[in-house]
Amino acid sequence: MTWTLTLLLIAVVWIIIGTTKLKLHPFFVLLYAAIGLGILADIPTNTLIPLITKGFGKTFESIGLLIVFGTLIGVYLEQSGATQSIAQSLLKRLSKLPLPYAISAIGYIVAIPVFCDSAFVILSALNKTLAQKSKTPRIALTIALSTGLFAPHVLVPPTPGPLAAAAQLELQNLLLLILFGGLVAFLLVLVGAIYAQYLAKKYKAATSFQEEYNPTTVDQEQFSPNNLPNIYQSLSPIVVPILLMATGSIVQFISPNLGAFKNMITLIGSPEAALFIGVLLAMRLNSKKQNKGDQSKRNLLEGGLKLAAPILLITAMGGALGGIIKELPLTQYLSAYTSLQQFGLILPFGIAALLKTAQGSSTVAIITTASIIFPILGQLGMISELDKVWVIIAIGTGSMTVSHANDSYFWIVSQMGGIDVKTAYRHHTLATLIQGITGLILVLCLWLLANYISKL
Repeated sequence: MTWTLTLLLIAVVWIIIGTTKLKLHPFFVLLYAAIGLGILADIPTNTLIPLITKGFGKTFESIGLLIVFGTLIGVYLEQSGATQSIAQSLLKRLSKLPLPYAISAIGYIVAIPVFCDSAFVILSALNKTLAQKSKTPRIALTIALSTGLFAPHVLVPPTPGPLAAAAQLELQNLLLLILFGGLVAFLLVLVGAIYAQYLAKKYKAATSFQEEYNPTTVDQEQFSPNNLPNIYQSLSPIVVPILLMATGSIVQFISPNLGAFKNMITLIGSPEAALFIGVLLAMRLNSKKQNKGDQSKRNLLEGGLKLAAPILLITAMGGALGGIIKELPLTQYLSAYTSLQQFGLILPFGIAALLKTAQGSSTVAIITTASIIFPILGQLGMISELDKVWVIIAIGTGSMTVSHANDSYFWIVSQMGGIDVKTAYRHHTLATLIQGITGLILVLCLWLLANYISKL
């Protein structure tokens, strides 16, 4: 048992050193970890490579299309101007809220299909303009946007991290993760907004968005509605897939007498089909800024596929590492350690937080933690589909804790957000710590509440 845990520790240390000190690509870091772990664990050489390829292929099979479709949706939303359209529409509809809350709401919606670092770059110009027009300290809006984008990024599919964790833990009901992950993400975004509003007041900011801000004054040329798809078109690639998945889940409980209709709804309500429909809707988005020629469309599609490729490879290699970890005698050794149940969700949170803080990448932290946790789910008392959802959310919140200098997102926030490194440490890093700890408390409360209700 001691040697097995030592091997896991060696693998974790290697992942940290490989990604931070040696600057190796995470794909190769995870590959070397899988091979090294297999050799040190005395896995027969004739089965080692097949185990790695099996884990790699199984992960590809589970979430490959989901990652591709989710990435494409994000790319089309970015390039068509839909992201800006969503931001502008939300600002108008939330004009009675303090500005940091409105910015956080934008982050929450946009980050579901768009990677948080890309989304921050896209929206940083809007943030800067709003800070100037409303006389709000830019630091407050920077933190509102960074925290608003971060929480959905690690908790709500189709972003790669939660998808990879769902695949590793063999979660079948992705809609459950979307719903509960979305709920926790919303509450954490609210926490970030509260902190951002505190900063606005601390730096003698305007306390009323409505008093200081007029939507018609914001950078008309760049953000003019005439140059952007409307709000309904912009949101359709996000909302329609979720509604389809929800309908597909509901129809499972309906009488089988519906026949072909039920089969059709079940088909289009599957995560893969639903996200593909989201891609088709995203491709229909129009923008006057964009060349509508066939070559331009082809280049955009190829760009999205190129963006998805490294994400797919890293995620699948995480599955390969998970395949090796599953072969370790953890379960049989830990079967006698029923005391593991007392750690519950704290253990996956702690491992993810350690990995995140040490090596910087939230996605790598999520994938590695899920690989470690899967073999001991039973010992943790996490068996049901809903239990797995809580574990994934705990891993996701751990992967937020904390964002600092070894995290690329930290530098994007500080450089594009117009704040220096010291200020970024004081407020962005602290905000992610607050979000992470709050997330753990929330998921523990929800888990206990769900268990209490199930016993009634």
